Order: sequence, then C-alpha cells, then structure tokens
Amino acid sequence: MTDKYAVIGNPIAHSKSPQIHKMFRDQTGEDISYEAILAPPDGFASVVERLRKEGYKGCNVTVPFKFEASNIVSDISKESLDAFDAGHKADAVNTLVFRDEKIIGHNTDGIGLVRDITNNLHFEIAGKRVLLMGAGGAAYGVLHPLLDKQPKELVIANRTLEKAVQFKKTVEQTTQFLTTSISVSDYPALSGKQFDLIINATSSGLSGEMPPLPPGIFAPGALAYDMMYGRETPFMAFARAHGAAAVSDGLGMLVEQAAESFFIWRGVRPETRPVIAALQQQ
Repeated sequence: MTDKYAVIGNPIAHSKSPQIHKMFRDQTGEDISYEAILAPPDGFASVVERLRKEGYKGCNVTVPFKFEASNIVSDISKESLDAFDAGHKADAVNTLVFRDEKIIGHNTDGIGLVRDITNNLHFEIAGKRVLLMGAGGAAYGVLHPLLDKQPKELVIANRTLEKAVQFKKTVEQTTQFLTTSISVSDYPALSGKQFDLIINATSSGLSGEMPPLPPGIFAPGALAYDMMYGRETPFMAFARAHGAAAVSDGLGMLVEQAAESFFIWRGVRPETRPVIAALQQQ
C-alpha cells in the first residue's frame, strides 16, 4: 500500500516540495505519495488531525504554521530525540511523523541550510563571522545546526531590536555552544562591521524589500545566502553589487531539508545534487 505524506501551508500552491519528493520517490523506489494541502489560517491543527486519522504517515509544515506545529507535538521517540530537541528548543517544527496515535516533531531546516552551505557551496562555517538577519520562525529553525558548526561570531540583526534581544535570551537558555560569541544588533549599528557569511532569514524578499544593510558589510570571500528561492531578491542583488564573493538563494536548503525529512520518514537518504540540478534548470 502506498504511504501518504503531505506539506501543509498557507499559501501552498507555489511549493516545490511535491515535485522534490516525487523525484526522491523515483530515485529510491519508495512507495509513497506526496501532496500540497492548503490549511486555513485557524485550521492547521484540524488538518493535521484529519490527515493522521486518514492514515497519512507524516507531513511537512511550512509558513505560517511552524510555531503552531511545535504546540501539537504529542510525544517523541527515542531515536528522534536529538532532532526533536533542536526543533522544540527553537519552537519551530517543520516535519511531523504520525506513529502509534502520536505526533513526533522534527526541524530539518537548519540541517538543510548547513548542508547546502557546507556540502554544495563548499563554504566552511567554523571560525567565521556570521550575520543572521531576522528573529522569526525561519531564523529560530536554523539556529542550533548553525551554531553547531562553531562560527567565531554570530550577530542576530532585526529591525525591531527588542525581538532580537528576546531571540538572544532564548539562545542563551537553550544553547551549549559557548565557543561562539552571540550578540544582537539593529541595522544602523552594523555600520563599519564585516561578515564572512550573511544569511537573510527575513521575509523581505516576498515584498521586494531590502533589509537596510550598510555598504562594506561583506568581508573578502563572503557568502551571501538568502533563504528565499525562485527569484533574485533585493538582498541578493545588493550582495552582488557590494562585494560578496558568492551569492545563493535557498533552493539547495529546500532540497536538503526535504531529504532529511524523507530520511526520517523512510530510513533512506536520497541523493540531493541531481534534484537541485534539475530544479535549477527549470
């Protein structure tokens, strides 16, 4: 019998996840189906419960439901404790497993980001100065795997400084990564500073806006990474014009986090590079 999976979000029509998991299925021979499901803003939990009762094996969660997903997790299995812990600490969950009447939560976003940066873009995070823009769900979801790579410095920048400060407090309460200097900043205070890796975890690209970064912020050899995909964002254009050595969108992250979800569900790790290459040619 074909095992059923889905991705839940709002909006969801743009999602490439069904296409990605179809390529994973064809590559591995796993007998699965995967669909995109639009949930009403106040109906996420009921959609998840319906899928569970209909025999689905699990689902992915995308905006705006990643925080809410962490609230409906009912239990955690021993083998997935570490993966759940990272998602739970960040209060953001993007992968659910339905097992024995229970819902098990994971967050694969950070794993996907780090694998794309290190394996596909060949950028070493250890010892680097990192600027993470944003203090919302996208930033929370990637925090721990990013810190696990032991950058020299992590600065969290946000238009609303109070939100960044609260983010930092959460980091300090949950993290064990004491080798990294962690601080917060608003954008004007970044003037005169340089970073080796700048990650845009804001939603500015959706509205065509540019986070107010000062000129000269990219160090020699810097990588500019936008977690958005499918378009040239203003941040990416700014990076190209202001000295970034490499610029990437988040397509590779999308595929890598999907591969981790696939592995959690099926115990099989698909090859990601052929899938990334196929999507890039579209």
